[in-house]
Amino acid sequence: MSGIIDVSNIIYSYIPVAIILVVALLMPPVTMLLVKQLSPRSKSPVKYETYEAGSVPTGSARIQFNVEYYLYAIAFVLFDIEVLFLYPWATIFREPSITTIATIEMLIFIFVVLFGYLYLIKKEALKWQK
Repeated sequence: MSGIIDVSNIIYSYIPVAIILVVALLMPPVTMLLVKQLSPRSKSPVKYETYEAGSVPTGSARIQFNVEYYLYAIAFVLFDIEVLFLYPWATIFREPSITTIATIEMLIFIFVVLFGYLYLIKKEALKWQK
């Protein structure tokens, strides 16, 4: 009898997953319906005017940002992702179960990130004023 799988236990083990799936599928439409029904509505044209701390806005809202701002943002994301991947690896590095393959893979990852950093330096992307 040890080779027979009890199908009823398997089905019952998926009941929590089914409940979460139903809740996940019903929550967004129910929330949107509640917001639509309960939120106040205004048809006044004043509603569509720009509001800046009680003062009347002057000038255009379209401001051209310097491209260096975006390069700094990309560099920040690059190093943020590096930390995201390095931190869990560093926490288990002291354990004897880490293999040389994992160490080599992490060194390759660090090399790729270092290559990206050197590319940013070569292109002078980290200089604010050129």
